[in-house]
Amino acid sequence: MIGDKILIGKFYPSNSYLHRLDARAKVMATFLYMIALFIINDWLAYALFSVIFVVFILLAKVPLSMIWQGLKPVLVFVLITVVLNFFLISGDVIWSWGVLHITTQGLSQGFAMGLRLFLLVGFATLLTLTCSPLELTDAIEKLLSPFARIGLPANEIAMMMSIALRFIPILFEETNRIMLAQKARGATFSQGGVLHRARQLLPVIVPLFVAAFRRAEELAEAMEARCYHGGVGRTKWKLAVWKTQDSLYLCGFLALFALSILWRVWG
Repeated sequence: MIGDKILIGKFYPSNSYLHRLDARAKVMATFLYMIALFIINDWLAYALFSVIFVVFILLAKVPLSMIWQGLKPVLVFVLITVVLNFFLISGDVIWSWGVLHITTQGLSQGFAMGLRLFLLVGFATLLTLTCSPLELTDAIEKLLSPFARIGLPANEIAMMMSIALRFIPILFEETNRIMLAQKARGATFSQGGVLHRARQLLPVIVPLFVAAFRRAEELAEAMEARCYHGGVGRTKWKLAVWKTQDSLYLCGFLALFALSILWRVWG
């Protein structure tokens, strides 16, 4: 099923080292890792970041097959990005056919961009797999709370981000359900040309939008029935406690971020 292949927004319960860390440390570390990915431009640095990604998969005790299954849907987007870089980056031509040219700089830039996107999605997936939606919402709310003094609605933003993450697998499951229903009525989605396939998706898109709005309305009514009026003044059932291991974890990523800057400047 489509929904089973999408890991972003899903939580994998475990008692691993990463699961025991404070969600705030994991959110900040993930952002540092993502920013550092676009700072580095050396293949040795890419290899280091890839090793770090694999190590943290092992620390999270998430099956490698599960991670690979979740990354498969983004491979098409990564492949398109790589191929476009092959032909759009100018430099030393190593192959040409008519107006199409592949350069050494294009190959290097394409593979680097593809690896960046792959690691970016993979590390973001690890964040949602090791943080429950409630922990993630509380972490984002606490990290944004200092900006509330200048009028930023930290509570609302945190809740919207959490709901959006949670709705990703739900919408894919809904899409799979609608497609199965349409196939049972004789619809085909894998035959014919591109225009024919696009027309066949119309009976899926319309009910998908209707189902999404219906779920959003049901969620809003459920929140109102529970007297939810934002996070101001609300108490927490489970209080997050910042521990020494959280500080060490964040310091490690700060060091990695600083190293990526020095690598870029002096590399």
